[in-house]
Amino acid sequence: MATSVKEVEAAVADVLPSNLEIARHTPRRPIGEIAAAMGLDQDYVEPYGHDVAKIDLTAMHALADRPRGKYVVVSAITPTPLGEGKTTTSIGLAQGFHHIARSAAVALRQPSMGPTLGIKGGAAGGGYSQVIPMERINLHLTGDIHAVSSAHNLLSAMIDNHLHHRRGVDLDPQQISWKRTMDINDRALRNIVTGLGSSADGFTRQSSFEITAASEVMAILALAHSLSDLRARLGRIVVGYTRSHQPVTAEDIGAAGAMTALLKDALKPNLLQTLEHTPALMHAGPFGNIAHGNSSIVADRIALRTSDYLITEAGFGADMGAERFFNIKCRASGMVPDAAVLVATVRGLKFHSGRFRVVPGRPLPEEMTAENPDDVYAGADNLRKQIDNIRAHGIAPVVAINVFPTDYASEHEAIRDVAEQAGARVALCTHVRDGGAGAAELAEAVAAAAEEPNRFEYLYPDDMHLDDKIKRIATRIYGAGGVEFSAEARRQIDSYQYQGYGDLPVCIAKTHLSLSADAGKQGAPTGWVLPVREVRLSAGAGFVYALCGEMRTMPGLGTDPAAAHIDIDENEQIVGLF
Repeated sequence: MATSVKEVEAAVADVLPSNLEIARHTPRRPIGEIAAAMGLDQDYVEPYGHDVAKIDLTAMHALADRPRGKYVVVSAITPTPLGEGKTTTSIGLAQGFHHIARSAAVALRQPSMGPTLGIKGGAAGGGYSQVIPMERINLHLTGDIHAVSSAHNLLSAMIDNHLHHRRGVDLDPQQISWKRTMDINDRALRNIVTGLGSSADGFTRQSSFEITAASEVMAILALAHSLSDLRARLGRIVVGYTRSHQPVTAEDIGAAGAMTALLKDALKPNLLQTLEHTPALMHAGPFGNIAHGNSSIVADRIALRTSDYLITEAGFGADMGAERFFNIKCRASGMVPDAAVLVATVRGLKFHSGRFRVVPGRPLPEEMTAENPDDVYAGADNLRKQIDNIRAHGIAPVVAINVFPTDYASEHEAIRDVAEQAGARVALCTHVRDGGAGAAELAEAVAAAAEEPNRFEYLYPDDMHLDDKIKRIATRIYGAGGVEFSAEARRQIDSYQYQGYGDLPVCIAKTHLSLSADAGKQGAPTGWVLPVREVRLSAGAGFVYALCGEMRTMPGLGTDPAAAHIDIDENEQIVGLF
């Protein structure tokens, strides 16, 4: 009897070592060799041990005369709660280019320790498509996130000190929007009261904590062009308003200079390597919901001058991360993408059929893993819509079918059929099992797409009114029939327009589990109305964001967090990361 694809791949999966075992037992090259292969002079490389380095920003000027590589963004269909493998595919694709005799680098966000110690686990890739060293990546790395926390909390302290001494601008305690931050999931800090005790213990007021990835300082770090640009952006942060409703900035409080000093080293990108010694720049990690969810501009600028191709990842589905990459990050950087990859999975499209429920931490429903290409076709509208969302920006999409052990060949063919009928290139990817060799087909397809004439365009002009920008995204990208603004959101939009922020791009904070604002609606729903309950300003980062639903910026730990399984073994090696 013939063996099915599922049986073969399940057998391979059974013997595949854990991510940590693979990462720990793969030989590494000294980081200086990785930098030298990129053409980076040692004067621009600051080693952090043997396998991590910082790249000095002066490298951008030294590399300015080199040819620019092709710029490729990796996004996905609307994900299941388990994710569809964008990071792993990005790493596999960068490795895959070396298998077709092209040089490449990958630029990724730095993982936040909150999710690493919570339910998500590590974020350095998987199988034989990983960035190493895995342990350092997921636990502190070079301390950039802690630097962001320190800079953010310095501003928080300066605000309360300002209230305590009652000097300078007339900051209204009831109109302070700046919170505190830390890089650990802790639901008990979602609502707090500061300044309890005597009058010497500070001004008593209600506040809260958010996870560091949600800090505007993190978004600024990712979008800054230089140290002077970082300084200017930090100064523009609006922390609250006066009693006469005038914005008060970090510059007004006197904190921006010291914040910049704390972030001086954090602005330098981190250089690492993949399992196949491909250069990997992991830098910055803005929240993928209330911010743009992309890695740093400075990392991209350096990598684009040192490789034929730069692969970078955008958070969540193409309706969120890719849309923000195009309309926020590309606006800020002035760099234009050449191609886009859309990661699709069998389980993802079956999820969008609406026939199955997927819960993090639990196995997939048994009937969902049975061979049934009809379930794939039933969820294919989501893939079609996300292909259309990439094309809306004038970019050629390539669909990467990320193979899982529970798939069948007939189901892969269903995805290929849908994608090709939508006019997209398609490639089957086995990079988790086979490393770069398993993404060579994808590399060929991306190389072809990147040679197409570039017709990139933004979704909306700068001078469009803020509410019209929100409507444009909702109707063109999400498929909404319209937008409903609360009275408060209307007031805020009018205020931002009046204050001179109307030319900023917009970021819509909604669920990442649906094209709509309702996580329970799979596929590609239409005719629904996007509810905008509040609009907030990130003046330093340079965008406004519309809240469409309840957005948690401080996650909590689950009943069985990853932190409970991380430890040191008898050989003093870290165990439990995944």
